[in-house]
Amino acid sequence: MLEGRDTLVVMTTGSGKSAIYQLAGCLVDGATLVISPLISLQRDQIDGIQQELPGEATALDASVSERQRERRLDELGEEIEFLFMAPEQLAREETVERLAGSDVSLLVVDEAHCISEWGHDFRPDYLRLGALVEELGHPTVLALTATASPPVRDEIVERLQMRDPAIIVRGFDRPNIRLAVEAFRDEHEKRAALIDRSCSTDGPGIVYVSTRKLADELARELEARGLRALAYHAGLGRRRRNEAQETFMNDEVDVVVATTAFGMGVDKANVRFVFHHDPSDSVDSYYQEIGRGGRDDEPAEAVLFYRVENLGARRFFASGGVHGETIQRVAEWMSGDSRPVDPADLREELDLGESKLMTALIQLEDAGAVEIRPDGRVRSLGIDPAELEAAMEVAEEHRSFDRSRLEMMRSYAEYEHCRRAFVLSYFGEPYDRACGNCDNCEAGRGLPEQGGQPFSVGSSVTHADWGDGVVQRYDGDHMVVLFDSVGYKTLSLELVHQRNLLSSA
Repeated sequence: MLEGRDTLVVMTTGSGKSAIYQLAGCLVDGATLVISPLISLQRDQIDGIQQELPGEATALDASVSERQRERRLDELGEEIEFLFMAPEQLAREETVERLAGSDVSLLVVDEAHCISEWGHDFRPDYLRLGALVEELGHPTVLALTATASPPVRDEIVERLQMRDPAIIVRGFDRPNIRLAVEAFRDEHEKRAALIDRSCSTDGPGIVYVSTRKLADELARELEARGLRALAYHAGLGRRRRNEAQETFMNDEVDVVVATTAFGMGVDKANVRFVFHHDPSDSVDSYYQEIGRGGRDDEPAEAVLFYRVENLGARRFFASGGVHGETIQRVAEWMSGDSRPVDPADLREELDLGESKLMTALIQLEDAGAVEIRPDGRVRSLGIDPAELEAAMEVAEEHRSFDRSRLEMMRSYAEYEHCRRAFVLSYFGEPYDRACGNCDNCEAGRGLPEQGGQPFSVGSSVTHADWGDGVVQRYDGDHMVVLFDSVGYKTLSLELVHQRNLLSSA
C-alpha cells in the first residue's frame, strides 16, 4: 500500500486488519476515507484512533448536523486524517463532490464482502463504491474482510476497479473452535436437543435460527429452563435491538437467539458457543457466523443441528434470485428515458424489493446497458437485445451458483471426514492434516484415502458444458471444482478419468 498498490486483505477478526490502514494512513500524504457499514463499527475504530491521535478521526452519519458535516469535510486532509462513512452517505451528490476535492489518497472498504452478490452480507449501497473510486481519481484502494471465498474475492476486485491488486489471504483457520454436526430425523427431537445443549454448555452463546418467530419461541423456552435469554431479529424496534446487543456485550444474558440480523459489529471476545438450529445459506455465511465464537482464543463450540429437510426452505430462496423476466421488465422501463432515475421510483413503479431491483440493475450495468451513478441514481445507456440477453444469462448463472453454494452447505453437514479441512479448502486455504478438534476427527475419521488426482488443487480446468473452473479439493474418490458459470460441482474421479470430463485450461 505504501507503494500505491491496491490491496485486498482477507484475515480473521482480531488479526490486525484495522492496523493496516491506520498505519498506512499516517505514513501516506493525503486523507484516508473509510467506508464501514455500521455506526457501531465506526465508533469503535474512531475511539481507538483518538487515543493515539486526538482529533484526527471523525464520521459522517445521519446524526451529524449540516454545519458539522461542512466543517468535517472542510478539515478532511488537514486537521482530520480519517473520515468514516457508511455507503448510504454517498447517495448525496454534494458529499461525493466534496470528497473528490479533498485529496483522498487512501480509500478503505471495510467488510468488503458486502459488495459481492456472492458474499454473505450483500449490501446494495456498496455498489456505489466503484463509481466513487473513479470520482476520487482512483486513490490507493484497500479492501478488508474476514471471510471471502474465491468468487467473492474476484467480485470485490472487479467492482472496486482495483488495479493489479495484491491479494493477501491469511488465517482462515480458527483451531480453538470445535466443529460438529448433530443429525436428526425428527424436528421436535432436534429442537429439544438444541435446548438441552444450550442449557448444559457454559455461555455466553449465540443460537442462530431461520425465522423471527422461531427466535422468539426458542428464547422463551430457554428462559423457562432458567437461562437469561433474549431474541434478536429485524422485526424488533431499533431500541430493543440495541438494548439486546448491549445486554449481551455486558455479560448480562446467557444466550441470544437470533436471525442473521445479529452479528456484524458484535466483537465479543468470550462467546463460548454458536449453535445453528437451521443450516446457513452457504459455507461463507456459516463460517462468518461461527467465527463470532472464541475470539479470545479460548475453546469454543460450533454445532449445526441438522435435518436434511431444513434445506428445503433455503433451497427455495436460493432458487428465487432474480429471474431473467425481472431484468427484462427493468430494462424495458429504463429504455424509454436516458435521464437519471431514482431507484426508489423504479421500486414503486415495478413493485420490486430493493435487493432484487439492485441485483437486476447490476446485471444490466455489467452488460453495458445502464450506469449506476455515485449518488445511486441510474441512467439508461441504450439497451440493445444482445446486452439484454447477456444480462439475463448472467442472472440465471447467479441463480445456479447460489444453488451450488447451498449444496456445499449440505456437503459440509453430511461430510464424514475432517470438517476443518473441508471448510478451509472451500476458502482456498490448503489443509492436509486431521484437525483433531471436530466430531469426525474425534471419531477417527480424519482424512479420506485419496485416489489418483488428475489435476493439482488450484489448477484451472475446462468442462465441455460448464466452461472454465478451478479445482478446489479431493474427497476420496470425488473432486470438487468451482466453475465460473455454475458454481461448485462434485465430480466422480472415475467418470472424470473414463470420459475425459475435464481438460487443463
